[in-house]
Amino acid sequence: MADAAPANVIDALNGLLEAEVNSVFRFIAEASPYLSRATAEVRKPLAACADISRRHARELAHLIGSLGGIAIPRQLPRMEDQYLAYLSLKFLLPKLVNEKQLLIQRYDNAKRAIGPDYPQAIAALDRIEAEQHHYLDALKKAAYDATNGRYGRSARDPSGPVKSAPKTSDAGPSAD
Repeated sequence: MADAAPANVIDALNGLLEAEVNSVFRFIAEASPYLSRATAEVRKPLAACADISRRHARELAHLIGSLGGIAIPRQLPRMEDQYLAYLSLKFLLPKLVNEKQLLIQRYDNAKRAIGPDYPQAIAALDRIEAEQHHYLDALKKAAYDATNGRYGRSARDPSGPVKSAPKTSDAGPSAD
């Protein structure tokens, strides 16, 4: 058996494992009061985010073990999560978009910390991150739909630029 990966690689992966285990998405469930009243278009990506968070945690634990490390998934108390059931979807969905963006940033940081010497780890993280991006786009669309277009981007392209309002100045012709 090959030597175990260096501590910095295992630490980076354990950091991602901890992020997945402590993700707000683990609280998302069909029985949640705000989710049960949501449309299917909103409910589907939220339920999927909860499922993939659990799956990613298992995959990261397996990856750590395959590199000769020990997976240490510390579950930290998140006091703010106790209030999730009291939030409206219009308020909650943009928060979940931000949470997903932070998780993706953690994957980017971990890949930089691991470096090119562990291509199997980088490949696994790239695949997981691509899946995270897919669900980020779905969350952005759900946030847009739940807020009747007041959140983020256009419904057709949730990642596209926001169109500015027409200019209504009476200061003269615009230079557009």
